Amino acid sequence: MLTIDPVTARRFVLGKQGLWPGRRFQGAAGTEQAMRAMEYLQLDPLQVVARSHDIALHSRVVDYTPGLWETPTYQQRKFFDWGGWLAVRPMDELPYWRVVMRRERDGGPDVEARVARVYEEHRAAVEEMRQVLRERGTVSNRDFDMASRTRTSSYRGRKDSALALYYLWRVGEAMTHHRENFERVYALTENVAPPELICERGDAETDRFLIKKEIAFLGLGRIVRTSDGFQRGMPYSKARRLVADLLETGDIVEVKVDGWRQVHYALAADVPLLEELAAGRVPDPWKPLETTTEQEATFLAPLDPVSARGRAKALFGFDYVWEVYKPEHQRQFGYYALPVLWGDGLVARFDSRLDRAAGRLVLLGLWLEDEALAGSEPFVEALAAGFERFLRFLGAGALDAAAVEEPRLRARLSAVSEG
Repeated sequence: MLTIDPVTARRFVLGKQGLWPGRRFQGAAGTEQAMRAMEYLQLDPLQVVARSHDIALHSRVVDYTPGLWETPTYQQRKFFDWGGWLAVRPMDELPYWRVVMRRERDGGPDVEARVARVYEEHRAAVEEMRQVLRERGTVSNRDFDMASRTRTSSYRGRKDSALALYYLWRVGEAMTHHRENFERVYALTENVAPPELICERGDAETDRFLIKKEIAFLGLGRIVRTSDGFQRGMPYSKARRLVADLLETGDIVEVKVDGWRQVHYALAADVPLLEELAAGRVPDPWKPLETTTEQEATFLAPLDPVSARGRAKALFGFDYVWEVYKPEHQRQFGYYALPVLWGDGLVARFDSRLDRAAGRLVLLGLWLEDEALAGSEPFVEALAAGFERFLRFLGAGALDAAAVEEPRLRARLSAVSEG
């Protein structure tokens, strides 16, 4: 068993995700590299200042622009989007995910029963959409008027055509050809994926892949029933035995973090990285292209894997909840508050809105974990640099910091412009 301290653990998780010690990817090619480093790019349609997946890539990729992820995904076909837990996944993994798709079609103890029920309840619509896809090539749910469809009460769509297309996508008969205003445009799988990848791996091989994929995504992971992995096909009924097998074959290792109660797992291939970090060194492949996170603060997306779903508390002692789905009177920090990464810690958060007409990002609140940071020149300058890059990403020209309470910090941030 490998034993490390919490700083090493934190830097390892951040570095594996491409967030520390600074951005090491750039442009279109770097966007693909970052997406692979993340393991899953979770997609979310909500756009307040920007969509969560675009913010996630902005925090990892120099010169990232909103929507750039679609180029390697839908134009170059290096990735595909899929799943009830909607994420972009590498196309070369498709044979494993086709096993999960087949399981969702057939039903079973480790799959979402709602998918199979769609076919049972809307069989005629599914058969119709199959034929429509064959005839038209590409189809969007918007192609069908509500007046001509059977209304449904599912959160997946209000028309039977929407549910039928969704079903074909979930079971692997259709894939996302491209997106229009973030809505999927479907095509038959053979018209999207390379033919050599339209196949299935063995079930046992797939189960091992899913466990290793989850650990790779987390960096340091625990396999428990509440893991998000069970939204991504991980076979919980077999998980304990699979972990034991992977430990025995040396694919994964146990890691004890000082002060953490539970033992975690890491990929055996990542042990050299952990050893480098434990020795106080930055692995060569992680060297940033420009500024470090000490020199320039980084803003994390609401669904960033290092901070979402309680991980911020476990890794950083930073209690973060995305409050977008909370009633307004229950929100503590705001509708779309983003965590601020400085160095290897989460030290602040801010809520904002983008005034697109005026080209201005308006801060609705800024909260420091330690109020003394307002008097720290290195932090203030790093935060200002972070906002300068954020404005460029958003296409905004100015920052309205009137809501910042501390006078010196407010004055410095008010001077930030796209530059």
